[in-house]
Amino acid sequence: MLDAQGQVLYVGKAGQLKKRVASYFQKTNVSPRIRLMVSHIARIEVTVTRSEVEALLLENTLIKTLKPRYNILFRDDKSYPYIVLTGHHFPRLAYYRGVTGKQHQYFGPYPNSHAAKESINLLQKVFRIRTCEDSFFKNRTRPCLLHQIHRCTAPCVSLISEQDYASDTCNAALLLQGKQGEVEGLLRQAMEQAAKAQHYEQAAALRDQLHALHTVQQKQFMESGRATDADIVAVAELGGVLCVNLAMVRGGRHLGDKSFFPQNAEGQAPGEVLEAFLAQHYLNRSMPPLILTSVEIVTEALETLFSVQAGHKVQIRHSVSGERRQWLDMALSNALLALRQHTGQQAGQLARLEALREVLSLPRLARIECFDISHTMGEATVASCVVYDNFAMRTAEYRRYNITGITGGDDYAAMRQALLRRYQKLQGGEGKRPDLVLIDGGAGQLGVVCAVMAELNLPDIPLIGVAKGVERKPGMEQLFLPQQEKPLQLPPDSPALHLIQQVRDEAHRFAISGHRAKRGKARTASMLEEISGVGEKRRRNLLARFGGLQGVCQASIDELAQVEGVSQSLAEKIYQQLH
Repeated sequence: MLDAQGQVLYVGKAGQLKKRVASYFQKTNVSPRIRLMVSHIARIEVTVTRSEVEALLLENTLIKTLKPRYNILFRDDKSYPYIVLTGHHFPRLAYYRGVTGKQHQYFGPYPNSHAAKESINLLQKVFRIRTCEDSFFKNRTRPCLLHQIHRCTAPCVSLISEQDYASDTCNAALLLQGKQGEVEGLLRQAMEQAAKAQHYEQAAALRDQLHALHTVQQKQFMESGRATDADIVAVAELGGVLCVNLAMVRGGRHLGDKSFFPQNAEGQAPGEVLEAFLAQHYLNRSMPPLILTSVEIVTEALETLFSVQAGHKVQIRHSVSGERRQWLDMALSNALLALRQHTGQQAGQLARLEALREVLSLPRLARIECFDISHTMGEATVASCVVYDNFAMRTAEYRRYNITGITGGDDYAAMRQALLRRYQKLQGGEGKRPDLVLIDGGAGQLGVVCAVMAELNLPDIPLIGVAKGVERKPGMEQLFLPQQEKPLQLPPDSPALHLIQQVRDEAHRFAISGHRAKRGKARTASMLEEISGVGEKRRRNLLARFGGLQGVCQASIDELAQVEGVSQSLAEKIYQQLH
């Protein structure tokens, strides 16, 4: 369904298309949301698919791509983390995000990075598997600090046999699969055999592993009696706001949960929200063989699609008992808890925004954009722009601007360049118009901003400069407004000031993190990278041949030309660039 400008309002599927479309145009029993959507519909486009499964796949591909205003939308989160045991001669235990392959063993996914890294830390304590990068591993001549604190068996310098290391990695994989009893039995058997053969040091090491395993099991997440892989999805409602909680169980271990708050879900039934979540969340993403849901939904098409996508049978179940019912109850409780926290945060943000609206006499204030400049003595200048909208910081709309072509340390010129690049698009009708622009700075910076806005013909956008005050302490900020000589100073406990501080501090954090990354990259870049014709392979050959950049600088043209891939003319070019 599209409006008069061609913008997609809604994407849907139906087995009986005429009946489904007609339901939106009924005169009774239509929600205000649907009534508003129908009032904007200018035309309807139809695509015919061969099956309901294909329609489901197309529907959710279009929803993710077009983000229609009236569809239930879930934020497309970044990929989930995994724990990987690499396929190397001496496998490495590592944290991983991205596409999984067949050459390594992957365990997960985990709901967040903390859960994955905590599991790696616990496995290191028990099995002491290496976690170092290959470049570090291949160039060791003596054990590193991790070996000294009993977190690695130092296979890099052959302090453990290949057979014993393989046994440790195998046990680690079994533990990650939830087979704790099998691991404990293998360790106990090996310990008894070592003691019987009077290999007491080996027996003592295995005894310590068993003790560490018991300690880990006491600290680890909730355990299941069976090595089950399942996702538990529960939807809850509080005060008209809906929340979907996703809990992950892998190898019988509960790894944690994550809560999602859908957009455009007002007035929707919990079953519709949960079905939308399943379709959008698992599109092109790995999934376990079992998905438990807190409400009953039509599952036939979803199960068929998920089974084809996953390469194994996937079941979606609602009516369960025993341990699985406990999992569902737990996920539902977590969804309600997340809703209460979310509602509390929303109420706090509303109070702050209302206070700021009153202070600035801006009754429709909703969207705030804040700018900050960061550099070190004029080096690697970066400007940041952060966005506060709809009671929250909108990280997807943050932008950084690398400032070039100005005198180092000229904050006014840097601010001018950032604002021009940000708001020139508004003249062409692109981008969202802010209700307020905050500047981290005093009267001088505010003067620059006023001049830029006048140049762009945007003088009606409210502007504020936020200075730290004489003592530069939080709560003592001074607010500079155009055409107002004396700065405004709010009480330290003012909710309006707290909102300004929140947005200003986020702009500062975002600017300084970008500046540090840019500065670090500039300082670590090799001079060879600046020479055209010297790519990564030639640069690597040069550094390997002469033992580093200093050796390359000391080499003659003839010596440079002897390096593989370096011609006589390129050798002359390199020599001239380095001298």
